[in-house]
Amino acid sequence: MVELQKLFPALHGMGLNFFTGVPDSLLNDFCLYLVNNMPNNQHVMAANEGNAIGIAAGYHMATGEIPVVYMQNSGIGNATNPLLSLTHKDVYSIPLILVIGWRGDPAIQDHAQHKKQGELTPVLMKDMDIPYEILDSDDTVIEQFAWAAEQAKKSNSPVALIVKKAILTQKEKKQEYADSPLMNREEAISAVLDVLGNDAIYLATTGRATRELHEQIMQHGYDYGIEFLNVGAMGHLSSIGLGLAMGAPDKKIVVFDGDAAAVMHMGSFATNGRYQPTNLIHIVLNNGVNESVGGQKSSGQIIDLTTVANGCGYLTLNKPVESKEELKNIVKRLAEDNHLSFIDVHVRQGIRKDLPGLKIEHQVAKQSLMSNLKK
Repeated sequence: MVELQKLFPALHGMGLNFFTGVPDSLLNDFCLYLVNNMPNNQHVMAANEGNAIGIAAGYHMATGEIPVVYMQNSGIGNATNPLLSLTHKDVYSIPLILVIGWRGDPAIQDHAQHKKQGELTPVLMKDMDIPYEILDSDDTVIEQFAWAAEQAKKSNSPVALIVKKAILTQKEKKQEYADSPLMNREEAISAVLDVLGNDAIYLATTGRATRELHEQIMQHGYDYGIEFLNVGAMGHLSSIGLGLAMGAPDKKIVVFDGDAAAVMHMGSFATNGRYQPTNLIHIVLNNGVNESVGGQKSSGQIIDLTTVANGCGYLTLNKPVESKEELKNIVKRLAEDNHLSFIDVHVRQGIRKDLPGLKIEHQVAKQSLMSNLKK
């Protein structure tokens, strides 16, 4: 991994003083350095990658400086619209540097949800007229940032650096967790399964929650046909839940969302509230951090998600839930009320080290869910 204490002074020397984006595991130490060393007027952690492009565009127009936008390559989809209709040289011609973690790098075996995105990452840059270089050596990182800064300034448009594994983060993430009396995610998931049993359909958000739900369904002795594991498409889980709830009105649909994921596309709260599926329970497992990609603080416990849900038409408890018994009681009550419902469950940080990896065949799992929904 490149030495960040040397990289960032070099970046400032190039006039790169403003950073915004969404954390990524391949950029973990780069992101943590920003969190720990940059003031709020120089670093903004955005809700999603499209937001980050907009923030960067505004900052450039206010200062004339070249901003840096970081993201995982899965976020290119969120960023595509503003990259093409805002910052492109044929529109407002705004220079910025994209720092993109390369999940699904064809040279490295990765999960299925990253494979196609990895193959297409350089192709998408080319098709969007974004010059790029690949960061694959610690020795050339500063030189390549200098190239990007010069190219962005010269072309007055976006430039990209596609980052391979272990260049801007250590090979193994080191995370420490403070002691807390709160439940962990598995305990919260287990409590809900205890109340609703195997007649409901359970959805888990992107990240470790998919593995945790899968494990809890096994431990409860339930069939895997009652689960949907959202291994990609971060931020879209409650929308998937809305579609399931509308298509299967006789089934209770339980969405186990994440706090950063819920904030990423919060417009789905309004859509769900507008259409009021009475069989949908939307639960945010809120630990206040982007845990799967390094533990950077999210907005989850800074903003009031319950008030947001109330304003969008959900039935809520009007406050977060923090204990297992309280969670069981409120789930039972909301399930009986037959109303679009929301619960903000504050859970502690931490990932169980011996949690089994997720080994599923995605299309087989989809068919199992669909067969179960027809019963």
